[in-house]
Amino acid sequence: MKISKENFGKAASGKAIEKFIIGAPNGIKLGLITYGASIQELWVPDKNGKLDDIVLGFDDFASYEKHQYFSGAIIGRYANRINKGTFILDDRAYELAKNLGKHHLHGGTVGFGKKVWEASPFEGTEAAGVTFSYFSSDGEEAYPGNLTVQVTYTLLSSGTLTIDYYASSDSTTHVNLTNHAYFNLKGAGEGDVLEHHLMINAPYFTPVTEEVVPTGEIISVRGTPFDFTKAKPIGQDIDQTDEQLKRGGGYDHNFVLNMPMGNGQLGLVAQVNEPKTGRTLEILGTQPGVQLYTANFLDADPVGKGGKVYQQRGAFCLETQHFPDSPNMSHFPSTVVLPEKPYNQTAVFKFGISND
Repeated sequence: MKISKENFGKAASGKAIEKFIIGAPNGIKLGLITYGASIQELWVPDKNGKLDDIVLGFDDFASYEKHQYFSGAIIGRYANRINKGTFILDDRAYELAKNLGKHHLHGGTVGFGKKVWEASPFEGTEAAGVTFSYFSSDGEEAYPGNLTVQVTYTLLSSGTLTIDYYASSDSTTHVNLTNHAYFNLKGAGEGDVLEHHLMINAPYFTPVTEEVVPTGEIISVRGTPFDFTKAKPIGQDIDQTDEQLKRGGGYDHNFVLNMPMGNGQLGLVAQVNEPKTGRTLEILGTQPGVQLYTANFLDADPVGKGGKVYQQRGAFCLETQHFPDSPNMSHFPSTVVLPEKPYNQTAVFKFGISND
């Protein structure tokens, strides 16, 4: 398998933005850019062999700079929300940027998704990929510790995509990394995703306050619109009269996965089936949670790839992660990283065709 490279623009600093393109024998093609270590395109065949790009993104770097929704980007140091932008670690209080009202979101004002990463491509007979590296210095966005981060995307000849996350710190800190890809298995810009059938392997979820930060509760999905333990259309319950749906503008919640926590073993996260195209997506991961976001606040500016307009609920995100606000919730799985205990997580995306 081979990788090609091309220019994708230039950052304000003058640093060139590179794009890497990897193709698998079955036609799956992956495009990655150094801005945010982001997935820029992902072409997958449908039941008739037709290829479509199934992730939202943009054709030019200027649109990525303008866009505020983290399309395809790596999120860190801390994905999701931290209540009031504060936490206490080793008896010291830390004050982070409040870039979502009173709260901290996705690593702050200039989180990892807005950085230009270093890239090291690699090729092999059965796989090819890119390792993206970033050094986050002590105090960046007010987080403690010098943090060395590596994210490796590997596309196998079968078309399976693996994302391996690694981070090491020289002092105690919090780390929660994820990828913020927006998927539409009909094709990016091809309408909403409300008819996609979704199963999430999660018996519980973490409800949120009116400001969409966790209340601290972990409650059962049974009998609620959040029950995806059996596959159902994403839109089946999304407009129900439900306080949690109202607070999120739809689904924007962390689900507690039904798998052993902290053992580093891959477990089933979710399965998605798009009936018209027959495309399927199965996600495996090692993290205890996944954030379902139904693109409740997308708008038409900037215009997407190929001049297509991205609409509200025109995509879904399934972000494998630790829980939001874990630094302030001692009963949530810990996001503490120690010098002697680096951060290691994996997510696997398997694409297929339904026989139904």
